[in-house]
Amino acid sequence: MPGSEQMGYNEALRRAAALCSSQEQCSSHILEKLNHWNISEEDSQRIISLLQEEKYLDDRRYATFYTRDKFRLNGWGKVKINVMLRRKGIPESIIQEALNDIDQESYFNACAKLIAEKSATLKDTNHFTRKGKLFRHAAQRGFESELIHRILNRDFPA
Repeated sequence: MPGSEQMGYNEALRRAAALCSSQEQCSSHILEKLNHWNISEEDSQRIISLLQEEKYLDDRRYATFYTRDKFRLNGWGKVKINVMLRRKGIPESIIQEALNDIDQESYFNACAKLIAEKSATLKDTNHFTRKGKLFRHAAQRGFESELIHRILNRDFPA
C-alpha cells in the first residue's frame, strides 16, 4: 500500500497487530509504520497502547529476543547491541536488563573464539600489529575494550 494512501484506524490496528504477531517488534518500529500509513499521532498512540495492553507489543520482550539473537547468531558484543537498541528507542534500563541476561562465560568464550578465528587468518608476524588488528576486529563486533585486552593478554602475551 503506498505511503500516500489514507488508512483508517481499524485497518492500521489490524495491520500493526499482524506485524507484531508474525515477528517480535519494538514500539518505535510500529510507530514508524503508523506514521508511514498517515495515521494521526493521537490514533498512533492509542494503537501502541492497545497493542501493549494486549501483549502484542512489549519492548522488554523485544530487547531480550534481539539481544539473544544478535549475540548468538551474529556474534555481536554488548556495546554494539546496546547502540542498536538505543537507536530503536528502547529505554536504557530495559537494554541493561537484556544485556545482563547474557551468560558471562559464554560471552567471554564468544569473544575469545572470535579473536582466535581472526588470528588464524592473519599473515602479520609482528606481535603488536597482530594484536592491534585483533583488537580492532573484536571492537568492531561490539566487544568491550577491557574484555578484549584481557583475552589478548591471556592468549597473546608480550
